Amino acid sequence: MLAVERRGAGRPVLCLHGWPGGVSDYRLLTPLLVDAADVVVPHLPGFGESFRPGDELRPPSDFSREAMVDALVEVVETLALEPAVVVGYDVGVTTAIALARAVPERVRALVVGNALAPSAFVPAALDLRRRAEFWYQDFHQLELATRLVDGNPTAVRTYLEHFWSHWGNRPDAVVDEDLVEAYSRPGAFTASLNWYRSGSSTLYGALAIAEGGPLPSPVDVPATVVWGAQDPLFPPEFALQVTELLPRAQVRVLDDVGHFTPIEAVAEMAEAVRDFL
Repeated sequence: MLAVERRGAGRPVLCLHGWPGGVSDYRLLTPLLVDAADVVVPHLPGFGESFRPGDELRPPSDFSREAMVDALVEVVETLALEPAVVVGYDVGVTTAIALARAVPERVRALVVGNALAPSAFVPAALDLRRRAEFWYQDFHQLELATRLVDGNPTAVRTYLEHFWSHWGNRPDAVVDEDLVEAYSRPGAFTASLNWYRSGSSTLYGALAIAEGGPLPSPVDVPATVVWGAQDPLFPPEFALQVTELLPRAQVRVLDDVGHFTPIEAVAEMAEAVRDFL
């Protein structure tokens, strides 16, 4: 089973981290919930304490969205969690939605950051006016990414600092020394890239849709989407389509928040979770 961090008591809240991220993405949110919730934060496959030396050599499909959902179902069943409020941002958004699609009886509600509806994938990731924002998803396919960054704490810090400063509207809040240490272990950075190499990323989702692939089906669970309007990847015009994917969603757009919603909008995320407990 995945390694997990668990605190509090009450109805379960399952928190899914992003990339570049880890369980420390929820270092601010967890304390706001533990009086009323059993907060479970898994280290997703290939990340944090779920990383094992050699993971970087395994097939990327072992770290795909589907593999993550399978691992999370095991967590939910092993810990005997009743239907949980599932929280996520970045990688955690699409994984949370996929989990709700796979086992809706296990999901009480979703509270997620910026969530793309199927009709938004192509304009978000493939429109030439925005294509440059997704350069890193191409870079992560290259062996060069491993050679330049893996096992080098200085390179890891420099690389993560780019995303903290460019994606976060509150960069001082999102800097995470624990994450630098976790991603600096030999093999750990490469293992984290396997999500992208598995074809699970936004870019590959957009390419599949552009080539005539099927659109993901709507997920009919209660949901709140906390949208950071300063997110350069998913700007607020894409918030209008959210109900195509989550027809029961309430969408709250926050003007001064960027990509890292569990850190930059911790009070608003906590309030949204509590509404479903």
